[in-house]
Amino acid sequence: MSTALAVALAGMVVLVAVGFYSRRKPAVDLAEWSVAGRRFGGLTLWFLQAGETYTTFTFLGLAGLAFTSGVAATYTIPYVPLACIIWYFIGPRLWRLGREHGYLTQADFFEERYGSKRLGTLVAIFSAIFMLPYLQLQITGLGLIIGLVADDNISGTWGKIVGTVLTAAFVLRAGIRGTAATSYLKDALMLIAVAIIAIAVPLHVAGGIWPAFHEVASQHPARLTLHEGPNDQVWWISSMLASVLGLGFFTFPSLWPPMLAARGPESLRRNWILLPLYQIMLVPPMMIGFVALLALPSDASANGALLTLSAQAMPAWLLGLIAVAGASAAMVPASAIVLSMSSNMARNVIRGGGPRAQILANHGVVLLVLALALVLDLTRPNALANLLLITFSGLVQFAPGLVAALPERPWLGTAAVVCGIVVGEAFTIWATFCKIDLAHVNAGLPALGLNIVVAVLVEAVVRGSTSNRGRRDRESARSGAMKADL
Repeated sequence: MSTALAVALAGMVVLVAVGFYSRRKPAVDLAEWSVAGRRFGGLTLWFLQAGETYTTFTFLGLAGLAFTSGVAATYTIPYVPLACIIWYFIGPRLWRLGREHGYLTQADFFEERYGSKRLGTLVAIFSAIFMLPYLQLQITGLGLIIGLVADDNISGTWGKIVGTVLTAAFVLRAGIRGTAATSYLKDALMLIAVAIIAIAVPLHVAGGIWPAFHEVASQHPARLTLHEGPNDQVWWISSMLASVLGLGFFTFPSLWPPMLAARGPESLRRNWILLPLYQIMLVPPMMIGFVALLALPSDASANGALLTLSAQAMPAWLLGLIAVAGASAAMVPASAIVLSMSSNMARNVIRGGGPRAQILANHGVVLLVLALALVLDLTRPNALANLLLITFSGLVQFAPGLVAALPERPWLGTAAVVCGIVVGEAFTIWATFCKIDLAHVNAGLPALGLNIVVAVLVEAVVRGSTSNRGRRDRESARSGAMKADL
């Protein structure tokens, strides 16, 4: 076993141990397991929510996207700060509703606000479907990391399996507390790793950051502009807009447990003021993608660009430390994703009886979705950037229903929201999997437009029929009264 692989595996075990022992005994009910009694303060929230933004995609996928598409990768920089502005205003409202009505999941919000269990079930099912690619993304990245440090594809496959099992272990035992505890370690590792990479790789390849970018500008000027191709200006704008809407309006189910676990809305607001600073962490991986243009052949693995250059630039033990940081960027977000998916399914689809039954159903779903994501990754691998955008395209369809439910009285009825979501999701699935040419527009945006149009039309029809029925009832009542007078 290589030194880098040994360090990576040891680091993964330490990470899991931290999560596993963050709770002295397993949670006895779903509320404690998923939102930890709603007692998290500002510091814990920071690490939980920052961890949501720094995943395997950020660590490996961004470097790959910069390597293949140049500055198109910068679409990822503005959407979290813009989403934080939206969170600042609507997040406290959602938190108060959650405290008042006992929400534990995203689907609880839709179910309670629209008074419809069927809508809650629909949201839970679609959120699980479209979070699977995001979970698959983390497992893909984990396999890439182990495979590259071991220089062996078989080791990468076993790395995926071992990492998935270890993630399941601490999620099942500790729930959101395990995710919170490992987030502290993960973010510390990431800060160290990106600082080392940002210095060592450009220095090794071109003698420093500025000389490297001077050579990139000289040899690959097209990569420094949004040129014609699959990742052009239209793609950049539509991908960024879909990401802002999807993230800003809490369409990701994994955003709900940290928000609902907060001690109060002020902790959340302070966190959302500071969270945009974390986007600075996106720059080093993106920068390495540009440096890779100078050092790797054009047909090299885009997803593996960062670790391949790291292996060339630093000793094995340091590469192992980088791999630990990368593994944590896969396993910690994976735990948050699977926690939200399983809570949605157990509470809003399976709907078990007592606390014990709900916990058992939840744990069964944890194992099921992790196994399914692992199987998908082994049988249908995909580029990390593609997986992320599929998730955003599907989940953004929840945005109209959420916005309409923010006032005291929702602007839309259940039928309108259901029809809008179904049409939007159907278009997203059709356009994505049939590879429909949308002129480089993110599939989620035209789907969202159809979603809104259908919801408004259905609401108009429902209100019109209700108004006509009310008028007929009043006319019938007047007619009856006149006959009685006669």
